[in-house]
Amino acid sequence: MPPMGMMGKKIKKEVEPPPKDVFDPLTIESKKAATVVLMLKSPEEDILAKACEAIYKFALKGEENKATLLELGAVEPLTKLLTHEDKIVRRNAMMIFGILASNSDVKKLLRELEVMNSVIAQLSPEEEVVIHEFASLCLANMSVEYTGKVQIFEHGGLEPLIRLLSSSDPDVKKNSIECIYNLVQDFQCRSTLQELNAIPPILELLKSEYPIIQLLALKTLGVITCDKEARVTLKENQGLDHLTKILETKELNDLHVEALAVIANCLEDMDTMVLMQQSGSLKKVLSFAENSTIPDIQKNAAKAITKAAYDPENRKVFHEQEVEKCLVTLLGSDSDGTKIAASQAISAMCENSSCKEFFNTQGIPQIVQLLRSDNEEVREAAALALANLTTSSPANANAAAEADAIDPLINILSSKRDGAVANAATVLTNMAVQEPLRAIIQNHEVMRALLGPLHSTNTVVQSTAALTVAATACDVEARNELRNCGGLVPLVELLHSKNDEVRRHASWAVMVCAGDEVMAVELCRLGALDILEEINRSLSRKNKFSEAAYNKLLNNNLSLKYSQTGYLSSSNIISDGFYDYGRINPGTKLLPLKELCLQDLNDQRAILLVNNKSDTSPPPSMEDKSSDVGYGRSISSSSSLRRASKEKANFRFSAGFGSPTEEKSEPASGRNTVLSRGGVSKEKGVSKKKSKLQLICSSYLLWKGKGKKEEEKVKEEEEVQAAPKLTEGSSEKEWYPPPDPEFCLYVLEVTKSILPIVNIKEQIEVLAKYVADKMGGKISKEKLADFSWELHISELKFQLKSNVIPIGYIKKGIFYHRALLFKALADRIGVGCSLVRGEYSRGWNEVKLVNEARKGVIGNLPPPEEYIVDLMFHPGNLLKLRSKEAELYRFL
Repeated sequence: MPPMGMMGKKIKKEVEPPPKDVFDPLTIESKKAATVVLMLKSPEEDILAKACEAIYKFALKGEENKATLLELGAVEPLTKLLTHEDKIVRRNAMMIFGILASNSDVKKLLRELEVMNSVIAQLSPEEEVVIHEFASLCLANMSVEYTGKVQIFEHGGLEPLIRLLSSSDPDVKKNSIECIYNLVQDFQCRSTLQELNAIPPILELLKSEYPIIQLLALKTLGVITCDKEARVTLKENQGLDHLTKILETKELNDLHVEALAVIANCLEDMDTMVLMQQSGSLKKVLSFAENSTIPDIQKNAAKAITKAAYDPENRKVFHEQEVEKCLVTLLGSDSDGTKIAASQAISAMCENSSCKEFFNTQGIPQIVQLLRSDNEEVREAAALALANLTTSSPANANAAAEADAIDPLINILSSKRDGAVANAATVLTNMAVQEPLRAIIQNHEVMRALLGPLHSTNTVVQSTAALTVAATACDVEARNELRNCGGLVPLVELLHSKNDEVRRHASWAVMVCAGDEVMAVELCRLGALDILEEINRSLSRKNKFSEAAYNKLLNNNLSLKYSQTGYLSSSNIISDGFYDYGRINPGTKLLPLKELCLQDLNDQRAILLVNNKSDTSPPPSMEDKSSDVGYGRSISSSSSLRRASKEKANFRFSAGFGSPTEEKSEPASGRNTVLSRGGVSKEKGVSKKKSKLQLICSSYLLWKGKGKKEEEKVKEEEEVQAAPKLTEGSSEKEWYPPPDPEFCLYVLEVTKSILPIVNIKEQIEVLAKYVADKMGGKISKEKLADFSWELHISELKFQLKSNVIPIGYIKKGIFYHRALLFKALADRIGVGCSLVRGEYSRGWNEVKLVNEARKGVIGNLPPPEEYIVDLMFHPGNLLKLRSKEAELYRFL
């Protein structure tokens, strides 16, 4: 027990010193971000939480601060905190990333650090709402870029995002639907979204009190309903009712545009269309679009009609709902976008014939007005609508013309927009089918306007331009305009196209342009025939029009046709200037007659010429004003003859033949025009007789320019010798084919004596005997080898100093000479026959005759029988084409 004195006395307790290994608490204030970033590596939860909070507030202040944090290296340590054990640290770090992820450089770094799993993990139901909000915000920012979309989808982010659409927090909903909207731009994400049954929760968002959430939901539905399965799900979940209610609510007018976009997708399904029609929703939608004053709403409504109208059944429903009236109203909108959409809708709707009839009086005038718009897109859409309206509709084509559409359509052909040009060309083609409209179009110089489109590099423009040429070049004036403005060159070039449609339409245009001989010759000069021949040799490139164009060109260039094919039909009428060069191989160029006449004499096959362009009297004398008619032109006076002589100044008379300047000849009087043997003609007033061959050569030499008066002969020969020989490229002299006065006499004789014969068979027989008589008479098969026709032809070539021999000059002719003369004369008197080239100097004519014995048979006339006309062995005999006699005639 202590002493009493000690009782009650306080004893001071000694304070124990703190442990030496414990750091005293320290409060730090930092005004530099770099310092706080360093604190992110602290092991203390409290310091990490406060550092994250400070960084979050700093990042909120702007983009520059986000970039500063990136430069200070804050992102990498923050990513480690996303998986921190402390909930507050994890939450604060997630909040920072929600803000930082809007920076593109941060997004890039986050992808490289592969933090997507950590972020998506924050979306789990166990996490608090704040973490959901900022994790979904981070994903929404990351999903803006394609690679971010891929990472979110591959790490399974779509399912938790769909779950968060039902969150009680509007920010979470907004971030989640925004991220989903970005993700479903990819097809694979849309497919997975359908599997996850996302449409019901998205439709629920339409009831949200926040417009941004409703808008994002509608945008998302607008994307996913592009797929048929999504549209079915939307319909099953009464989605159309939700959309219709939005349209009926004026307070939600900021959502009407997007709601119409979803409806536009749904209208593509026939079942949905019928459902909306039955419920009255379709009528409401059309009325809403027609009466709305918001351009985007009108535009989207027209787009909805366009999409749905591609289905024929939908067009029928629309027509029943009188959609045409709505579209005509939309054409009058002040918005160019609405005008374009309405024109496109009309283009789709007018596939229905009833709709076309409606627009005939209402719509076409308004569309024609749009063709004059300053907006190129409006003009293009209007031209498209007009193209579809006028296709297979003469009434609409007339309506367009009455609305003065031709002038603006011609102007559009010079547009810089390929679609506008192609559409305008199509309308002009549709209109040109009618002859009165075609004449109006031609008066607007359409060929010159088509020059630009023909030079286009766009295959659609090339195709439609060529088709327009084919539709408008149906008469000589239009074809001449096309040729004069240089349109044939690009048209022929289009034949080289690798595009089947361009090549087909270009062939069609060439076929139309080859309707007359002048154009056909020009097209051949430009290489059209060679190109078409090459096309037709290809099984993959040829088409019916290329074959027709090739044949049309040949039919207007019979010399080439006969050389290439060895056949002229009864419809191929031989005209003056036709020449038989002989057989040529495909691809070989046939020289023009002028060049062949100017060639030096050679040992090749003689070229036979048919030319009736000459005076029908015998060759004129030196004292007459010489007249030499070539292709309808006349050469008169000695000066003209001098000009003609310069075409071949080195020509000389061969010895032994008289000059045509020595005597004057006239035909023998009382000549039998059918049975004449072509004997020697008597010359009036001159004792010396001249052979028929001398007269012929005299005429030929007169064409050469040798017919002069005696007193001028010496002087003229000196001029001729001094003059240069005409080259084939010379354009100073006008060239004329060699005359053939003897053939002219033949034509006159057969016209007078054979043409009046009524019986066709008798005409053929008499003409055959006439031709044989002029070419050496009847030749028996036994004496055929002794018939020295080759020597006769060689003599003519030598005497004329030319490889070209007019057919009338030949007095000893073999099969192919006689066949050509028969065809040439038969064509003059309207006797139908073909000309066929055979082997070994063979040639024959085929005719068709109805069997006389069966003409009286009741019923249909019997088909005509085909015969070969014998011009050699028994002139006038008709040999049945398939008979043994005919075979011997052709091949013996």
